Amino acid sequence: MSRLVRNCGGFAIFSALFILVVLAALGAFILNISSSQQIGSALDVQGARAYQAARAGIEWGLYQQMQGGVACPTGNFVPGAATLAGFTVSVTCVATADASGGPTVRILTATACSQPNAGACPNTVNPGALYIERRLTVTF
Repeated sequence: MSRLVRNCGGFAIFSALFILVVLAALGAFILNISSSQQIGSALDVQGARAYQAARAGIEWGLYQQMQGGVACPTGNFVPGAATLAGFTVSVTCVATADASGGPTVRILTATACSQPNAGACPNTVNPGALYIERRLTVTF
């Protein structure tokens, strides 16, 4: 009987090591998933902020056209709101005159981004991994 007990003595150590390795792998997997969820959530918030910055660009362009007398406003600016800090907005406008004497149609586009290239959006040269961009277009 003592010989049988001696042969089974090392089995508990291997079982404990196996359980520890499995639990460590499970913990690492959960940590990885949690980190991915956290980054995804932060990027969602940044995307909403970029949308609001682009919307501010559209409003700026419309204001310039209606109040400032600028026929087709263009420009780059950084929104003044603290919640939109870190975003740059580029506003472009294209005016198309109607060939049959109708009204001129203007297409106003605002592009907001978190990492501008030379102070303008969009950044097509070297966007980083956390680059956020939103574009809105209004026709009037």
